[in-house]
Amino acid sequence: MTPSYFERLDANRFKPTAHASGAWRSDEQHFSPLGGLLVHAIERAEERPGLLLSRVSFDILGKIDLDEFEVQVETVRPGRTIALVEATAIIGGRPVVRARAWYLSAQDTSTVAGGAPEPLPHPDTLEPWPMSSLWSGGFIASLEARTVGEPQPGRTAAWMSTSYDLVAGEEAGPAASFIALVDTANGIAVRQPPTEWMFPNVDLTIHLHRQPEGGWTGLDTSVVFGADGRGITSTVLHDTRGPVGRAEQMLTVRSLAK
Repeated sequence: MTPSYFERLDANRFKPTAHASGAWRSDEQHFSPLGGLLVHAIERAEERPGLLLSRVSFDILGKIDLDEFEVQVETVRPGRTIALVEATAIIGGRPVVRARAWYLSAQDTSTVAGGAPEPLPHPDTLEPWPMSSLWSGGFIASLEARTVGEPQPGRTAAWMSTSYDLVAGEEAGPAASFIALVDTANGIAVRQPPTEWMFPNVDLTIHLHRQPEGGWTGLDTSVVFGADGRGITSTVLHDTRGPVGRAEQMLTVRSLAK
């Protein structure tokens, strides 16, 4: 069987596999595949004909244990042209991640489309990058990464892909599969070694101007550390057809010096 990040236990409960383990601690889940799973749950909960996923924001509310969890999905604002849907991951009765997804009506605006950045070089033209040499954890080990040039502190463009299923035995849609790799942006352009500094993100917000296709997730990423313990990871998102949107992550920056 194809390896997966999660196994479904029932309609609303899931169990993470070892492949979902985190980069900072092995007893935690990496947020990235969980973000994809929440989008997968939102998409499966209800059909939304004529509506397009346009923004999804994730708030990480605490430690995400590598343990069984429940996902609850609620339509906060129903509508035929605009809808807002919320999904919450709950471990041991405690919400750990909350996602809010805005859906907007599909319109033909092809005659006025424009303003997107230049595409990244296709991943087939690039060399593999051993991301596991910088980060540990089952999720990072499951990825195929390719960089555009040598990664630089605070500035890197890279492609991410995986052959693993999001949920065992289930086919995830292209948006969920794409978003399941976006959180890796905070790990490709590190400003300081993760053995000396912590800089986990407390959120992830994704805005889309085009629906992403599956396969590869392109990340054109810049990282800024402020002088008072805060940082921001900013990313232009790409699929192999070109740019699809942007992502922002708020970082808490802390020294690991003893």
